[in-house]
Amino acid sequence: MALISSLPNFPDLPRPSLPGTDRIKPLLKTAFRKVDKVVPFKLKKRLIEETLNRAFVVALEDGEFDYLEGRALGLEVTDLKLKLAFTCIDEQLIVQPGYGCDAWIKGESGEFLKLANRSEDPDTLFFQRKLLIEGDTELGLGTKNLLDSIDWEELPALFQHSQAVLQRFS
Repeated sequence: MALISSLPNFPDLPRPSLPGTDRIKPLLKTAFRKVDKVVPFKLKKRLIEETLNRAFVVALEDGEFDYLEGRALGLEVTDLKLKLAFTCIDEQLIVQPGYGCDAWIKGESGEFLKLANRSEDPDTLFFQRKLLIEGDTELGLGTKNLLDSIDWEELPALFQHSQAVLQRFS
């Protein structure tokens, strides 16, 4: 037991991908697209809003999302053909259908996973044009900077666990 406790902790070492994920990824994308087509927007909206508002409760209370009041930020996951828009009303994130946005952040699902699980620096993803900002770049950059400033370890445990699982597929 003493030997184990004396071993150094290496939490920042990269974890290898799950075996066979290259074969699984296309299947997951196809399954996601099929499910996305049959699940009503109202249900997706509710699930996403509840998840985001729980995850970012402190940031919302601190007014960090106030810059979204009266504005819409679109998120387009190109390989999944998914478009959603986000705004903030009375310290609550609101999901809308993805059209008529002031700014767009676009990219493939793998790049958004890297952004979400912090496996790649946001600036790198944008400078390499793996993620794009279109429209009101100030709004898009504000969002990128906000995501970069959030202490992800303070998010709810379920959110952190979900990120860890998704990271294994990125």
